[in-house]
Amino acid sequence: MTQARVIDLVTDAAKTRAGIGAFNVIQLELAEAIVEGAEMAGRPTILQISQNCVLYHGSLAPIASASLALARQSEQPIGVNLDHATEPSLVAEALDLGIDSVMFDASTLSDQANRASTAAVVAMCHRRGVSVEAELGEIGGKDGVHAPGARTDPEQAAAFVEATGVDALAVAVGSSHGMTRRTAALDFDLIAALRAKVPVPLVLHGSSGVADADLAKAVTAGLTKINIGTLLNQTLTESIRATLANNPAMVNTRKYLGPARRAVAQVVAGLIGLLAGGVKP
Repeated sequence: MTQARVIDLVTDAAKTRAGIGAFNVIQLELAEAIVEGAEMAGRPTILQISQNCVLYHGSLAPIASASLALARQSEQPIGVNLDHATEPSLVAEALDLGIDSVMFDASTLSDQANRASTAAVVAMCHRRGVSVEAELGEIGGKDGVHAPGARTDPEQAAAFVEATGVDALAVAVGSSHGMTRRTAALDFDLIAALRAKVPVPLVLHGSSGVADADLAKAVTAGLTKINIGTLLNQTLTESIRATLANNPAMVNTRKYLGPARRAVAQVVAGLIGLLAGGVKP
């Protein structure tokens, strides 16, 4: 199996009214777990590398190269996306490394500046055959920058897509980044209204705070790409804590990272299957 193009995975899911999971990578173990989860579920998925992940590692190339290698050798189609990039230079580096999808986030700028910056990145990426996701309507919780109660206006969203040429749009409908409890209340009527107005696939950020039933309902209402990160971090951390609590003398990292990786893979597999349940006859 070769690396899949993210836009193809998202477009295929949108055509069948299914959802596709996009899971954030921080360590290699998480990337391996996400791919294993996709293979367990027997369905494609997306690995995401955020700008914060790049800052954690100090550079993009090592974690991107590892993620791309995992995608190429997987039994399932796996795409790799650069997530929440705010610097065009990082986008350009991702393109040179072979990443074919980027989420460019200029949502902290004024509407006019957001449109101009996003359009410039879209032009650069489209010249290289790379798709672009962007954000209009700030989504809560990202580094304390975004307003928690933000909502995306359907008319403004449609105008933004037309002005910038983006291939997918992240929308604010009630979720928030970094939630450790699954208590977010999504606005399903707004999701349906956005789906009716916006001509490109819609993306939900901050999905870790959304309960399973509401994730499935959100796909039915019109969301396609579902971003999940914090829930995987929780799963990995809780498994490691439990293993070390039961084995206080353990020092071999493989002994606690291995079970944690398997736990994350199981969560990923379940979520992929849940989101695929949005398929309509």
